[in-house]
Amino acid sequence: MIIAHTIEDVRTRVKQARAEGKRIGFVPTMGYLHDGHLSLVEISKQQSDFQVMSIFVNRIQFNDKKDFESYPREHERDFALAKSAGVHLMFLPEEEEMYCNQHTFVEMESLTEHLCGATRPGHFRGVCTVVSKLFNIVQPDVAVFGRKDIQQAIIIEKMVKDLNFPLRIIIAPTIREEGGLAMSSRNKHLSPSERIRALSIYRGLLAAKSLIESGNRDVRTIIAAAQSNIESSRPEKIDYIELVSYETLAPINIMNQRAILAIAAFFGTTRLIDNMLIEKNGEHYSCVL
Repeated sequence: MIIAHTIEDVRTRVKQARAEGKRIGFVPTMGYLHDGHLSLVEISKQQSDFQVMSIFVNRIQFNDKKDFESYPREHERDFALAKSAGVHLMFLPEEEEMYCNQHTFVEMESLTEHLCGATRPGHFRGVCTVVSKLFNIVQPDVAVFGRKDIQQAIIIEKMVKDLNFPLRIIIAPTIREEGGLAMSSRNKHLSPSERIRALSIYRGLLAAKSLIESGNRDVRTIIAAAQSNIESSRPEKIDYIELVSYETLAPINIMNQRAILAIAAFFGTTRLIDNMLIEKNGEHYSCVL
């Protein structure tokens, strides 16, 4: 595995791979890799021949300085995991390489106004800007994002369509720990007791799933079932529990479309997010965790 620190080096290596007739797959990350990240590489390998991964903790998407500073960083560990997963090229830039007297940013309307966008001002401006830059640097044929960060994935998919990036976005299934906790680099910060309490997020999603698949279409009842499970484990804070349209990410009052049940809650000082995709097929609904 090659480790590149400059944009010029990445472009040179990708150009060489493309000259050999290889399709380029890309998995952007902020590091502290886990099996969820590695599953994205596996999916990318099914659609491409040359695997690129980036590790960059993007300061401008953090609205909390302490959260940025405490984000886990273990590069040597990450390199070993990425290499074992089949990554060919790792892009590890310094902040000065990515942002040098920058005055241009990418913003999206509407889709960023709800869920995490409502509670983390400026977050998706940072996400859209850095992902646009990474797409321009790597110029992949496919890029893979996890469904755990469903709002981010939908926003990036829409950005690619709106700005005519010549690549395909793949949204991959959420990978979970034993007990159902969605894998996240932030899980490292959970104490043993917080980790146990955080399993209530998954139980809340399962309770909502049971209601929906048994025919309940009352949005307030579905949300209340998830909320009751989470509140029973005494989270420090619930940011949101919302049923939203998949297309607009805006809250819905009637279950009549493809939707997402999205949750964000704090256990200790760690903010965790999770969600459930609700698929509509005629009058039948199925739930995907």
